[in-house]
Amino acid sequence: MSGKSHSYGIAVEWTGNRGTGTSGYTDYSRDHVIRADDKPDIPGSADPAFRGDRSRYNPEDLLVASVSTCHMLWYLHLASDAGIVVTAYTDAATGTMIEDSARGGYFTAITLHPRVTIGAGGDSDLAAKLHERAHALCFVANSLNFPVACEPTIVSA
Repeated sequence: MSGKSHSYGIAVEWTGNRGTGTSGYTDYSRDHVIRADDKPDIPGSADPAFRGDRSRYNPEDLLVASVSTCHMLWYLHLASDAGIVVTAYTDAATGTMIEDSARGGYFTAITLHPRVTIGAGGDSDLAAKLHERAHALCFVANSLNFPVACEPTIVSA
């Protein structure tokens, strides 16, 4: 894996022109569409606090989702390698962002709350420990400048 480069292409199209463009701060919608080749579109907007549409994903939602899913995918890989049979995995991840007049805003933390169900007779202590390794390997978490915590719950089927 060392030294191998990967590139990701995303297209973003602003769809919020109400006819007068950005003629005034309240005159345009923050709506946009995120696209990648051969994948479904993701409807995006700003956070409702910033005049966005609450029914669409905002960049902050997508950052928290990226950390959560990256961790989950590593965890499932590690569990499989360790002989832990995972039968269900959910996460209620949370992120905290602070507005700052100098920097605009920044995240201070993301906390993952994975709830993992393992097969009967599985090693629940090992299943819990695998979260530490998944966190250490997560590409997205390794790219952030704020802490990511993980508070797992392991349930035996």
